[in-house]
Amino acid sequence: MDAETPAGPAGPAPAGTPRQVSRVILLDPADRILLLHGFEPDDPATDWWFTPGGGLEGDESREEAALRELAEETGITEVELGPVLWHRYCSFPFDGRRWEQDEWYFLARTDRTATAMEGLTELERRSVSGARWWTSEELLAARETVYPTRLAELLRRLLDEGPPDTPVVLAPEIV
Repeated sequence: MDAETPAGPAGPAPAGTPRQVSRVILLDPADRILLLHGFEPDDPATDWWFTPGGGLEGDESREEAALRELAEETGITEVELGPVLWHRYCSFPFDGRRWEQDEWYFLARTDRTATAMEGLTELERRSVSGARWWTSEELLAARETVYPTRLAELLRRLLDEGPPDTPVVLAPEIV
């Protein structure tokens, strides 16, 4: 299940149009990545880890949405937003409906590691239980579900090779 937090949508996208989403690959000075822990609101046993982010609101840019979502979901505002790393389409059931999303993943760095989830939407308060900084090695060894599903491999490549010259298009994830 790919519930990369359909957090705080402004409403469903028009039929046939995926929801426009910005996500953040947030790294600390030790190159750890911040992931949020989510679960199906009606079934907390169905859980996963995912990157901060969410849908664009109004006429905001992808960059503006990335920074707003990061601040709302983590309380972290002191970031250096970098390039778009990856782009993917995903479709998944969550909270009683099907979500279709066009996701852009931005690289960001911060010196701040303390999180505060005070800006969560009502849906996020019912489906997000915390945050954790992960090393690449921890992510590679993880038995938990993590989205996108290849995140451990993608992070290792990012740390070894640096950001790609152009965003990498990831295979669609349809659950």
